[in-house]
Amino acid sequence: MSSIINPYGKQIVSVSTELCGKTLTLEVNRVGFRSSASVIARYGDTVVLGTAMVSDKSLDGFDYFPLSIDYEEKMYAAGKISGSRFIKREGRPSDDAVLIGRLIDRPIRPLWPKGYRHEAQGVATVLSLDPTFRPDVIAMIATSAAFCLTGAPFEGPVAGLRVGMDENGEFKAFMTAEELNNGKLDLVVAGTENGVMMVEAGANEATEEEVINAIAFAQEMMQPAIKLQQELMAKVGVEAQEYAVQKPDTDIQFAVDAWVDGKLGMSLRKHYPERNQLIGDMRKDMEAYFREKLGDEEFAPHRQAYDDAFTVALHKDVRDGIVAEGIRPDGRKLDEIRPLSSEVSVLPRTHGSSIFTRGMTQAMNIVTLAPLSYAQVVDTMEKDEERRYLHHYNAPGWTVGEVRRLGSPGRREIGHGYLAERALTAVLPDEADFPYAIRSVTEIMSQNGSTSMAATCSSTMALMDAGVPLKRPVSGIAMGLMLDGDRPIILSDIADAEDFAGDMDFKVTGTTEGITALQMDMKVHGLPVDVLRAALTQAKEGRGKILDHMLSVIPAPRDSMSPYAPRVEAIKINPDKIREVIGKGGEMINKIIAETGAEIDIKDDGTVMIASPDQASIEAAIKWVQNITEEPEVGRIYRQVPVVSVMDFGAFVQILPGKDGLVHVSAMSEERVNKPSDVVKEGDLVDVKLVAIDDKGRLQLSMKEVAREK
Repeated sequence: MSSIINPYGKQIVSVSTELCGKTLTLEVNRVGFRSSASVIARYGDTVVLGTAMVSDKSLDGFDYFPLSIDYEEKMYAAGKISGSRFIKREGRPSDDAVLIGRLIDRPIRPLWPKGYRHEAQGVATVLSLDPTFRPDVIAMIATSAAFCLTGAPFEGPVAGLRVGMDENGEFKAFMTAEELNNGKLDLVVAGTENGVMMVEAGANEATEEEVINAIAFAQEMMQPAIKLQQELMAKVGVEAQEYAVQKPDTDIQFAVDAWVDGKLGMSLRKHYPERNQLIGDMRKDMEAYFREKLGDEEFAPHRQAYDDAFTVALHKDVRDGIVAEGIRPDGRKLDEIRPLSSEVSVLPRTHGSSIFTRGMTQAMNIVTLAPLSYAQVVDTMEKDEERRYLHHYNAPGWTVGEVRRLGSPGRREIGHGYLAERALTAVLPDEADFPYAIRSVTEIMSQNGSTSMAATCSSTMALMDAGVPLKRPVSGIAMGLMLDGDRPIILSDIADAEDFAGDMDFKVTGTTEGITALQMDMKVHGLPVDVLRAALTQAKEGRGKILDHMLSVIPAPRDSMSPYAPRVEAIKINPDKIREVIGKGGEMINKIIAETGAEIDIKDDGTVMIASPDQASIEAAIKWVQNITEEPEVGRIYRQVPVVSVMDFGAFVQILPGKDGLVHVSAMSEERVNKPSDVVKEGDLVDVKLVAIDDKGRLQLSMKEVAREK
């Protein structure tokens, strides 16, 4: 390959290291000349371009860090053209792309200075895909390296590793998708040189110790990727960016702190409906006080600053109460769960439904069952498969008391739905035992912390209400953390106030046997593994209490499904007979569907799924399919089968659909028959015996043999 001439006269810089048995290479100055920084990461045949743009100006009027991180799937990277008949260009990101974008964002976002308001963007574009492993952590490394080279105050680098566990209990990185799906654990860890920043996992009831050991393994094994980024920074010679940080007005903060003095603390230690009302009233009183003191003209331009200062004072009060007194904002103990209440079968026509309420957080879940033909087809850069189980999560603005325009689900909704979906995947019945496509939809009714865990709990109960035979029920809990110096204080079942003021958001789902899903995000610069071990241990006790509550409402999956749910039965046929069931141009299968009213789905292995709310319809369709695929049996008598044609030498009789045999004139009766038409006519129903099948597959039938056996 010829060398690239960099228009700025810069030499291509490349660094490499060994990472889990393969070479990881980071390269700059080959492409992306006008970006703030561009890095090409290569690992095996996977090539990812990480680009970063950071504005040199701070944006005024923003109360958040304007950072966006996106992950771009390119079908060409896998040597594919989209399977869609009409759309061949990449469109809106797939759910997988959105989830990987979030995966990259979560460890990077906390590593910027508070008050930093320069617009920043990271884009990871997959240019070439090695199909033997997922490219997400390579994309994370490329994005982190690009931000490190911008000179912006990004306190990285970070790296990630996807780890699985083989049949011998050994941890391995960069396992194939099949190995991860069939294994006990699929875990992604991201971190810095000194600690863990993010964890996300799906598991097949892994133990807490197995998860912790996997996290420790990943944190150790990813270090070469962090050191490689540091080496690249040293070779390139990064020039630090000048930047501004928007800090709260200290005079305003001092004035608000003085006003709230004596008004917080124990006077706000109330259950959340009452606490929220007290805070809302106090915020109004604070604004009224300073408006009157300063006058409208002076107060109005700084109204948001006073509001922000009041929020800072509240967060400090929450932390002080927990750290100094061991009392949470609503008066709970550190490991105490909010009040629980639930119900099932709340909607009359749905296949399964539930409401799960924990404090002010409330989730309604609705389950819909359908034949497997309704499974979702997934066609992405990495995948070409069907999803049989779907969990969708919706949380409109009114659930947090806001006016918000309705639209398509955002990254948060997709992420929360995926976490709840992962939580249940490990306990779903096998397709052969329960041949249904399953859609679980969580409608959040009220939000006050850990709605994804409410979605998990409500989904479990709705699935059981629908009669889905789960292997074991799943519950979930969100854990929090306050750091008092080096002392970690772990909180069970965090609410919004503790989430906003805390240092960690840690969600765990599982059964009595182990963990099924995990998601952890840090707001500080990494945590040691021992703190995560303590959080998992406390979480196990908490989700056990929640599970006990759920089982008090519905102790087991229902024995029967809703009368409005379709019934699905599966039969097996010879794959060579599939074309006969379908018929020319689908004529036969369409005829069966039209006459029985059943839905029919046929898989390549000969599995035939027949679905209908009416059992008689299913039985009729099964009989029809069995008749079509049944092999003629020599010596068997076929009763009341139709004569399809009468010839001079005999009559043709259809013993099975598409299977005609000849009753020769000599085999019609013990007495001599001169003309076959003297005995039968077309459309008559007769009893015949299959006496032979010749070497050409022709069926020889006899009416005489039947008469002899009577």
